[in-house]
Amino acid sequence: MSKQSLRVSFEFFPPKTEKGTTKLNAVQATLADKKPTFFSVTYGAGGSTRDRTINTVIDTATRTNIPVAPHLSCIGQSREEIIELITHYKNNNIERIVALRGDLPSGMGSSIAGIGYASDLVKLIRENTGDHFHLEVAAYPEVHPQAASADSDFKYFIEKAQAGANSAITQYFYNAGAYYEFKNRCEKAGVNIPIIPGIMPITNYTNLIRFSDMCGAEIPRWIKKRLESYGDDLESIQQFGTEAVSQLCQELINMDCPGLHFYTLNQAEPSLAICDALSL
Repeated sequence: MSKQSLRVSFEFFPPKTEKGTTKLNAVQATLADKKPTFFSVTYGAGGSTRDRTINTVIDTATRTNIPVAPHLSCIGQSREEIIELITHYKNNNIERIVALRGDLPSGMGSSIAGIGYASDLVKLIRENTGDHFHLEVAAYPEVHPQAASADSDFKYFIEKAQAGANSAITQYFYNAGAYYEFKNRCEKAGVNIPIIPGIMPITNYTNLIRFSDMCGAEIPRWIKKRLESYGDDLESIQQFGTEAVSQLCQELINMDCPGLHFYTLNQAEPSLAICDALSL
């Protein structure tokens, strides 16, 4: 796929403060210049950021004129609450949703009303809104950290695709081979929805290790060793991060990936540096 037709999107989390909102507005204005296919906004465990997510989604769509995809998880919410929320988004001209199972909040032992899997959520959205929404689902080339096995994890992914997902966004990874193998496995299984790699810029070694341990993303040994060698030299870490992740993205583009989805952590420069290095 040519770089001109590559789908690029950027993910944000809903800010907690007025200062955070002001910063996010500036970040979005900067990244909007890249003419992304869409922005997405995350949703806290068990709907813990529900109102902030809704407000950020509607405000972003109005202010930037870029399509916005709210994340929506089914854990911790009733069918009625989910239907109310997707109806609200539809009435506000939101046309994309990232449909996820979501994480269990602390102390919650099970789901509510049988909506326990992302495939159930996809079905519920389709039953109530037809084809109004372009539905993204999650994919895990390196296997979901809570999966019983690689085969069971892949089975759940197939179910999401068959339930009516339009495309998928992967958990971030730094091993292009994992994406290549996952994509091939999908093709052999007859799953033909676009699978967009999730891209996490590298800006801080400690945070990267913490995030990766939580989500099961493997950091290649050579990347770990290079980052360790820089110690507290943030400038060198960021320069190396831009080079390493840009190289990864180029490998993915060479594999004909349909797009790149950047996990921005509400920062513009790290993602922008990668886009510029790739001449996107």
